[in-house]
Amino acid sequence: MSGPAVRVRTRKDLRSERRRRPPRCLDHLIAAPLWPMHGANLGTLLRTCDAVGACLAVPRLPWVPEALERGNTLRRPACVHWVGDPLRWLERRREAGLHVVGVELAEEAVRLADLPMARRPTVAVLGHERGGIPPEALDLLDAVVEIPMIGTGASLNVAVAGSLVLYKLAGFA
Repeated sequence: MSGPAVRVRTRKDLRSERRRRPPRCLDHLIAAPLWPMHGANLGTLLRTCDAVGACLAVPRLPWVPEALERGNTLRRPACVHWVGDPLRWLERRREAGLHVVGVELAEEAVRLADLPMARRPTVAVLGHERGGIPPEALDLLDAVVEIPMIGTGASLNVAVAGSLVLYKLAGFA
């Protein structure tokens, strides 16, 4: 009898294939959960950012640093942009020429499966599970993507939704 058809890569294999240090901030892909509700999801989303080479933009709220630390298992620091005023921050990204994509249920939204890879610097704006992206921020979006769901839930948590969109924008899915 022969061995298994699937060979799982060892930690040594993975270390030799991956970067030795985190990439410097390229401002190419930024996940922006600017109105977070639950802390544990931020650290999980930060790990996804590291996996796809993205940065994370979070509001400067007193509980956010601890939330990032609690859910983060990375051994090295990741790229985090601290945001004072989320609306002004989004305006400045647009003025700088970044493509601002909101993850929201909207009539003109593109289905996740049809979302193209980011060809220019892109911000993925994430609202919170209950209220989504605030109405005053919707006019700052260049495009909207929705994640189709057939279950009874209205939305996914910010870490799951952000991870799905980041992998698609990074060209991995």
